[in-house]
Amino acid sequence: MAFPAPALTLPGQLNSPASSAAPMFLPSSCLSNRSPGRNKCKRRKNFKVRVSMAPEADAGEAPSSSQVIFGGEKQLSGPEKVFESLSAPARYGVCAVIVAGALAAGYAVGATTKGTRNAAFGGALALGVAGGATAYALNSTAPRIAAAALHNKVVKCDDPTSLNREDIDSLLHKYVSSIIPSGNEDLKGDEAESIIKFKKALGIDDPDAAAVHIEIGRRIFRQRLETGDRDAVIEERRAFQKLVYVSNLVFGDASTFLLPWKRVFKVTDAQVEVAVRDNAQRLFQSRLSSLGKDVDEKKLMDLREAQLKLKLPDEIAADMFRDYTRKQIEEYISSALEVMKSQGRVRGSALKVTEELNKILAYNQALIDLKNNSDKERLPLGIGSVSVLGGEYDSDRKIDELRQLYRACVTEAFSSGRLEDDKVAALNQLKNIFSLGNRETEQIMLEITTKVYRRRLSQVVSGGDLEAAPSKAVFLQNLCDELRFDPQKASEVHEDIYRQKLQQCVADGNLSKEDVAALLRLRVLLCIPQQTVDTAHADICGRLFQKVVDEAISAGIDGYDSEMKAKVQKAAQGLRLTKEAAMAITSKAVRSVFVNYVKRARTAESRTESARELKKMIFFNNIVVTQLLADIKGESPDVSPEPSKEEPKQDEEDEWDSLETWRKTKPSKELEDKLGAEAQSEITLKDDLSLRDRTDLYRTYLLYCISGETTGLPFGTQIVTKKDNREYLRLGQLGGILGLTSKEVVDVHRSLAEQAFRQQAQVILADGQLSKARIEQLNELQKQVGLPSESAQKVIKSITSTRISGAIEAAVSQGKMTIGQIRELREANVDLDNIIAKEVRENLFKKTIDEIFSSGTGDFNEEEVYERFPADLGIDVSKAKKIVLDLAKERLSNSLVQAVALLRQRNLSGVVSSLNNLLACDKAVPAEPLSWSVPEEVSDLFSLYLKNNPSEEKIARLQYLLGINDSTALSLKQSVKAGAFTLGVEEEEFIF
Repeated sequence: MAFPAPALTLPGQLNSPASSAAPMFLPSSCLSNRSPGRNKCKRRKNFKVRVSMAPEADAGEAPSSSQVIFGGEKQLSGPEKVFESLSAPARYGVCAVIVAGALAAGYAVGATTKGTRNAAFGGALALGVAGGATAYALNSTAPRIAAAALHNKVVKCDDPTSLNREDIDSLLHKYVSSIIPSGNEDLKGDEAESIIKFKKALGIDDPDAAAVHIEIGRRIFRQRLETGDRDAVIEERRAFQKLVYVSNLVFGDASTFLLPWKRVFKVTDAQVEVAVRDNAQRLFQSRLSSLGKDVDEKKLMDLREAQLKLKLPDEIAADMFRDYTRKQIEEYISSALEVMKSQGRVRGSALKVTEELNKILAYNQALIDLKNNSDKERLPLGIGSVSVLGGEYDSDRKIDELRQLYRACVTEAFSSGRLEDDKVAALNQLKNIFSLGNRETEQIMLEITTKVYRRRLSQVVSGGDLEAAPSKAVFLQNLCDELRFDPQKASEVHEDIYRQKLQQCVADGNLSKEDVAALLRLRVLLCIPQQTVDTAHADICGRLFQKVVDEAISAGIDGYDSEMKAKVQKAAQGLRLTKEAAMAITSKAVRSVFVNYVKRARTAESRTESARELKKMIFFNNIVVTQLLADIKGESPDVSPEPSKEEPKQDEEDEWDSLETWRKTKPSKELEDKLGAEAQSEITLKDDLSLRDRTDLYRTYLLYCISGETTGLPFGTQIVTKKDNREYLRLGQLGGILGLTSKEVVDVHRSLAEQAFRQQAQVILADGQLSKARIEQLNELQKQVGLPSESAQKVIKSITSTRISGAIEAAVSQGKMTIGQIRELREANVDLDNIIAKEVRENLFKKTIDEIFSSGTGDFNEEEVYERFPADLGIDVSKAKKIVLDLAKERLSNSLVQAVALLRQRNLSGVVSSLNNLLACDKAVPAEPLSWSVPEEVSDLFSLYLKNNPSEEKIARLQYLLGINDSTALSLKQSVKAGAFTLGVEEEEFIF
């Protein structure tokens, strides 16, 4: 509650406190605060002076000059005198006691009078309101009491000019302390204006008034330090923050230098900002609360002005305004949800939900319109579209409730049977207000629109409007446009309707003519494409047909009787499936059975068991699958199928007619007439198995045809118990089931024949030498297996080449062949590049270079190593150089270490050989001087090498590599030449 501005007047303008006292009139020049001499009037004028004495004054006592000038004292009532002596915190405490006492007294009176609890609460409420009004009336007298105190202060002073600044400041101190609420009570908002008016009335300038505010702050600060109660400390801190905020408002921009809060009270700028911000927020929040739910432009402009006066930052004000508007729509949302949850109990609840949602939209639209106003600078910041983000409904648990409201709004939008433009705009606004995503709103819209479209479609079909339309497509398109429904989604609805109708028609497993006519009519009305119809029939009718096919297949060879045939034929014709669809269903079922046979054949323990599983698959194909396909097609199984286009020409087959096994797979004309129709080859495993797996299965059965069934005997022997050439005919049928072409079948026969020929030829050509007798043996073997001459010659050549290359590789690996021998073979036109692998030739080159670096001669011929050796071995020169460099770098340091080790062992010849190897490596890769930690051993190495009379070139190079200077080398040479160098070897020899 706001204190009224004090009705104070300057000296000379105060009225007497008594209602019967007459006013006095004095010239203003005589009321100035100047010296007595200058206060005298320059002219004497006659004035009518009416002086009234205070009622309490003695009639015989002469009034003082102050009473004559300002009138008598203003009298205060008893409660006012008590309130005058109280400080602001004590005054608020007394008000609280009055209210509490009234509540307690009312409760007691009500309980005593009526004796019921409701009466007690009623009495407490009545007297509590009266007590609150009394406290408010008493508290509102503070400004008038301050004005009366100022007047009485002047009247009691014998000499008004003796009033000093401290007296006036004390009055301001009391007024400011009384007008700023203490403790946790919030500011009213008019404190700054009241203080400014009072300050002006007293004539106090800003620096003096600022000092008063600082002094009040010191008093609050001292109280906080002296108080031990934690709650009291918090209250004093709040009071200090309110003083800081009100003082900043009173002095405006000058408060930065008039109010040194930071220096006097050791507070930071951030703390001052927090005090200003928190109090401004509370005052601004109270202004927001007074707005109500209506959007009033004038109130919003006043709110903007209040924000500027309260010095609340724009960002905070914008956030607070958004929070306020969000809470307003949250109330509407909560109301709508309560109504929606009571739909089963309250009549017309859907209409009430719509009304609440319309209130949200209207409130949001009013804010948007104001935002687009040209005078928007005078409106609060943050005005615009509202959203639930950051509020009560911004959670995963609440989002479902918002979806339900959005769904209700969408349902209401279609209440007229079409979707208008204004409804679309309203739905978009509601989506933004609820912060729903595009995907979820589109899903809700699709569900509702689909239901409405189905209902409208049912109406126009049953009413005959769609059938009477000249263009069904245009009629359906217009219907989609009215509902803003995607035509593609409408087509999906049409397909779903057609599928439901089709399922009803085939419930008895058959499509009658009436069903076909009804489906055709529905297809025409809904403009369903033929491809969609075929897909639906293949899916729905196909499932029924698949059950029949699975039953026929599971019956097996013995169960496929006349009754099963009739059932298959009825399903194939009655369900009216296309030939392609029926064949696709049958193929899938048959191939799954074929795959099971193949799996059992692969896991069989022996080749004979594997062949037996494959034979079962062949019988199943001949008896069941072939008849099944004939019944589905409505053909007789005696009719032979047309030859496949993939079959090779006759002359291509004749090329391999020499292969006996291939020739046996083709039945003669007499046998074809005897066997009857051929087995089906339309359903194959071509797409289920890889080519390698199919050829392996074919090879397994081919080996079974060649060897027959065998039985194991003791001592690991086996005998053939059964062999039938008719197995070759089944082999040909197996090739059809596996989907092998004639070329792929021929390749299997050829590879097997080459394998048999190779095994026998390797025995004949064990040493790799050909003779006339061996050639005759090979020709006889070729005729037995039926292998063409060209293929037989390739096998013979590969065997001889392999034998020769094997011998050469073995010699190279065992170190029995040198580069010189390789050179002789190459000169004899032997194709070493194909006989000897590249890795073997590189290893031979590396081994030869390693021998050069370990020969102990110190020689290295670059021409021979870099040119002749690579040419003889067929190695790339750059690769050869890399091998040499890598070996030389590796052996260079090792040679020095080895020489020192041999020196310590007194192996003089080994030392010389190691030093020669060091020089050979240096010739391949010129090295830098080597280092050794024992100089005496280096000198011994050089001296021992000198005793073997090497060439001067080698001596000089060794001196460089060992890092021996010229003077030391000369000394060592002279010592060796004089015979003074010994290692004690000779003495050791005489010991033994």
